[in-house]
Amino acid sequence: MRQKPLISIVLTYYKKRKYVNRTLQSILLQNYKNFELIFVYDDSDLKDYKYIKKILIKFKKKKVLLNKKNLGVSQSRNKALKICKGEYIAFIDADDIWTKSKLNKQLKIMQKNLLNFSFTSYNVINNQNKLINKRFVSNDPSYASLQKKNIIGLSTVMFNREILKDVKFPNLKTQEDFAVWLNLLKKGHKLSHIKNLLSSWRKIDDSLSSNSLQKVIDAFKLYYTYQNKNLTLSIYSVIVLGYNKLFK
Repeated sequence: MRQKPLISIVLTYYKKRKYVNRTLQSILLQNYKNFELIFVYDDSDLKDYKYIKKILIKFKKKKVLLNKKNLGVSQSRNKALKICKGEYIAFIDADDIWTKSKLNKQLKIMQKNLLNFSFTSYNVINNQNKLINKRFVSNDPSYASLQKKNIIGLSTVMFNREILKDVKFPNLKTQEDFAVWLNLLKKGHKLSHIKNLLSSWRKIDDSLSSNSLQKVIDAFKLYYTYQNKNLTLSIYSVIVLGYNKLFK
């Protein structure tokens, strides 16, 4: 009988002490057990690490990277990806939560349908763990459709290491995952949706991802620098992206 494939889970951490224990517990409680945790502590202040280290003891397979200074999620994830040993790789942010069956259900669907990349529907919760919204995915995006609206939540993504060479996060403070999804589509990879609600994304008002100005700046960089659009088209694309996020 073939051994169940190893799944590498990439988690980067920066000042999310209030939420990280719940995140790590949701990984520990997975009913799929053949996984390794790649934990990147992205903070020069080790005070939180002393707390986190006690939780990490519970993980049988883990690799911990300590950044000497805050490098940001892009560089931290890229460092983690270089040491992943799994046949499949999944991401989770340090304040998000997985359902117990997340890895198992997603992997089964991917194997059954021979998918190299998948993403799922997800819940939206607040800082009190209260459900405030649900975001359902119902189609596989094209490059044209995805650049208008990012429907892919990072903590819902799992991919086969066959495409690992094409997964590299650009030097952006936000929108960095969006840039990866667009690049994968440009290179001909299919990004497959799974309708199941398997994750919860935490919406925090003071988080970097909720900083509207930073997201606008990074969205422009994404289109202008990383997608090679001209100035006018880059500005137009940012406007369309913002409109779709606010009103659709």
